[in-house]
Amino acid sequence: MSKAIVAMSGGVDSSVAALLLKEQGYQCTRVTMKLFHNEDIGVRREHTCCSLDDVEDARSVARRLDIPYYVFNFSDCFQECVMDRFVHAYENGTTPNPCIDCNRYLKFDKLFQRAKELSCNYVATGHYARIEYDSRSEKYLLKKALDSDKDQSYMLYAMTQEQLKHTLFPLGTLTKPQVREIAEHNGFCNAHKHDSQDICFVQNGSYADFIKQYTGRSYPYGDFVDKNGNVLGTHKGIINYTVGQRKNLGISFAKPMYVCKICANSNTIVLGGEQELYSKEAETTNFNWISDNIPKKPIRCKAKVRYRQQEQWAVASPLPDGNVYLEFDCPQRAVTPGQAAVLYDGDIILGGGVIL
Repeated sequence: MSKAIVAMSGGVDSSVAALLLKEQGYQCTRVTMKLFHNEDIGVRREHTCCSLDDVEDARSVARRLDIPYYVFNFSDCFQECVMDRFVHAYENGTTPNPCIDCNRYLKFDKLFQRAKELSCNYVATGHYARIEYDSRSEKYLLKKALDSDKDQSYMLYAMTQEQLKHTLFPLGTLTKPQVREIAEHNGFCNAHKHDSQDICFVQNGSYADFIKQYTGRSYPYGDFVDKNGNVLGTHKGIINYTVGQRKNLGISFAKPMYVCKICANSNTIVLGGEQELYSKEAETTNFNWISDNIPKKPIRCKAKVRYRQQEQWAVASPLPDGNVYLEFDCPQRAVTPGQAAVLYDGDIILGGGVIL
């Protein structure tokens, strides 16, 4: 019998994932990764994951399914690989995606190591995505979920062939209403629990407040400038801003103005009109080709530069240093350093990297 560790956040998705795997004959062990203490950073339960209440919800479902349940303390790794990286990115004028880092370094690295120690064949999660083995190429394919509204493949672009081989996504062919219906039918306490909406360790959605509390540092004011370097006003520290931002600039203009670029070295922020946000080009670093095969020449594909964006036609060109250069058919709004650019061939994820 195949053994699977099911990563459990306390939400309905991972609960139903465990149920489906048990019904399919897997020997399941449910685990919650304890990543931090909510109370230590002032985070309450609502719209976050990883709280003590989430642990109790996970334990309740595990009891109902009659499967073992454990809590693993990965707080040191989470601090180093997710929280510290989050802070470092904002301090350097980029906008990170900590959920991608959590998948990369915690769920599909740290938890994988623990699964091997426990002689488990698979790690399973409640992600909405699919994995298929392609016999022609002898490669594992990461594919979009059938429910386009819930598809989370963008967040999983860093997965390797070895990880895909030993990962299960039981919800990839289901819709969210179907998942909730299954949970309700089986009497799960979290059948109608709200989805996690915020970054789990950020209180009240204020990234800047979290960073100041976490580091104990203050961040110097600086100049808003236009593309020609003319001073337009004063900003309150670069950690308060991201590319594309229009609100809360603290200064009025005759027309709407947006953050177009954040220059950490000079502590300046470039503002411009809507048209100055658009670009046809992007370069990405730390690029992961899921198939392990780096194209020898530019490829035509679709790409997106943020989670909720529709894929756009582009040409992706591998560079000698391992980076990938993207040229879009149409200009894209607010291509943001620090975010991920992910490539698609239909419903297959080719890979992705971090926008420079």
